[in-house]
Amino acid sequence: MSSKTNLTDFPAAAARWLHAGLFLVCFALSAPLALAQLPGIEEPTDPTPAIQTPPPQASDAEIATRITDIFAEIDSLRRVTVKVNHGVVTLTGDVSSTAADTRAEELALRVNGVVTVENQIERRLAVDDSTGSLFGDSSSRLEKVYRALPLYGVSLAVFLVIALLGHLIASWRGFWRLLLPNPFLVELVSGAFRIVALLVALVMAMNILGATTMLGTILGGAGVIGLAIGFSVRDTLENYISSIMLSVRQPFRANEHVVIDGNEGKVIRLTSRSTILMTLDGNHLRIPNTIVFKAVILNYTRNPERRFEFDLGVDAADDPVAAMQLGLDRLKAMPFVLNDPEPEAFIQTVGDSNIVLRFMGWVNQTKTNFFKGRGLAISATKDALESAGFTLPEPIYRLRFDSKVEDALKSVPADSAPPAAATPPKKPVDTREASDVAADTTINEKVAAERAQGGEQDLLDEQSPVE
Repeated sequence: MSSKTNLTDFPAAAARWLHAGLFLVCFALSAPLALAQLPGIEEPTDPTPAIQTPPPQASDAEIATRITDIFAEIDSLRRVTVKVNHGVVTLTGDVSSTAADTRAEELALRVNGVVTVENQIERRLAVDDSTGSLFGDSSSRLEKVYRALPLYGVSLAVFLVIALLGHLIASWRGFWRLLLPNPFLVELVSGAFRIVALLVALVMAMNILGATTMLGTILGGAGVIGLAIGFSVRDTLENYISSIMLSVRQPFRANEHVVIDGNEGKVIRLTSRSTILMTLDGNHLRIPNTIVFKAVILNYTRNPERRFEFDLGVDAADDPVAAMQLGLDRLKAMPFVLNDPEPEAFIQTVGDSNIVLRFMGWVNQTKTNFFKGRGLAISATKDALESAGFTLPEPIYRLRFDSKVEDALKSVPADSAPPAAATPPKKPVDTREASDVAADTTINEKVAAERAQGGEQDLLDEQSPVE
């Protein structure tokens, strides 16, 4: 089936499209008028209405007269001269401040009929003009201060009440100790709370006086200064933060034997700036807390049992296993060497002419002097091996002589050698003091005396957790 287009319907369709287009055009033209007639929509108004001159069409002379009369009523603009030509206002003369200059130009622009303003005003640099606002009418200033005395009194009272309340809360040690068991944190947080209370009191007092702008300026300047100071004392702040962390999680206690960053000694105290040790030589050693917080710490006191070790060499022809067993038996027989853990021995190295054996044993540091015990263990093991016939090899040196030296030695008669001196008989020696391996308490006593003297605040607390 085929469809045919009816040409008679075309004029009717075109008419309908024409009517629709005219309707849209009329709607677009009438929409702004309808919106303008709505009660809720108003035309925007100029926030600064123009200053009207007496006649609707003012002449240049009338504009000049109008501006001059206005300036005559303002003290700071009385010396300004006004000239008008075809609506262009030229301002000359002098004023005492830049604010007066700007004000004169703004007033002139607001007069009806002014096209533009040529500002040629100069500022006076007289001392009286510059200091008049500062040292002006003292009686009026005193009168204003007198009227504001009640307001000043209220703001001062609010400041004192808030500051006193903050001081009392910051001084309440029992309250802070309940919240913060660590005494160093108690001092830090209570001091920070006192400062915050003073700032809150200052803000409240300035709000009552209406000096919030000044307060913002002061706080902004204080922030910039604080930032600059923070960068300049960055190392000090880092050290202070390290002190806080060490006081919260203490890696050692007082009088413990530690090695901090290669420095060995016994802990005297932990302060807000450094850790003070007493070396094994009896000297004071102060280490910054920044180094202590980052350093590897070796604590000998935490575990009272400590292992010593030493090496002894035997001849390559000897039986190393028998030598190890003999040395272990001798170590076990010594009263200060612990049987649990037991002494141990093993072959360390095998050389060209000897075999190096390593012996290890344990002592209780609270009862035994570690260094004396180790020395006596070496001596006793060496004597036991030598008594059993084991040879402890000595260093072998090869000597080379020149031919002239050999001829000289041959020419020396055999009977010219000096007679050997007689070996005196050995006297018995009292070895009780040398064999005493009791723990040395000298450094402990010195540390206790130092702590008893007081001095700097000690952050070490037995109640704080230990890492």
